[in-house]
Amino acid sequence: MYLGQEFPIWGEWFKIHFIENPGMAFGIEFGGEYGKLFLTLFRIFAVIVIGILIAQLSRKKVSYGLIFGMSLILAGAMGNIIDSVFYGQLFSESTYYIKTPAEILPEAGGYAPYFHGKVVDMLHFQLIKGYWPEWIPYFGGSRFEFFRPIFNIADSAISVGIVYILLFQRSFFSEIAPPPSKNEQQELLSEDSPNPSNI
Repeated sequence: MYLGQEFPIWGEWFKIHFIENPGMAFGIEFGGEYGKLFLTLFRIFAVIVIGILIAQLSRKKVSYGLIFGMSLILAGAMGNIIDSVFYGQLFSESTYYIKTPAEILPEAGGYAPYFHGKVVDMLHFQLIKGYWPEWIPYFGGSRFEFFRPIFNIADSAISVGIVYILLFQRSFFSEIAPPPSKNEQQELLSEDSPNPSNI
């Protein structure tokens, strides 16, 4: 496939649209090559921390819901790491204008060194398309599209995991809270016991 190539799956609403994301979410980049290397190393560090946290929570026998949500985030991050670390070595560069398809294991080598690969995005949902009314300041007459970002399955796993934890965080984290200490228990009992001066 070459950059920008797309295949309709469900009419105009859902398409497979091949792009390569050089940075973070929504294509945000920073710091050039060094920024890309830092981003990849940060992703690896975050996955290690999340993995350790999941292991600790599993030993504490917390809610399976919390572990499930964190596992979704971990799996999504690992998927993007695979692209960042290896994709640049496994594929040749593809372009929009010449429409050169990406070739797997090219003889001349990949387009980028290890840890500098781009993340492949391909899911494009165009649920609503149209134009802003002319009377709207600044946006009037310009094209409107929802949902514009193109993303991948790993991004979906991360987003679903985060939203899932945020929605049910009260029930999840109440189970993690440590039990009250003996001093705290005595204070609670003394507060609940009747005061002789009030009898």
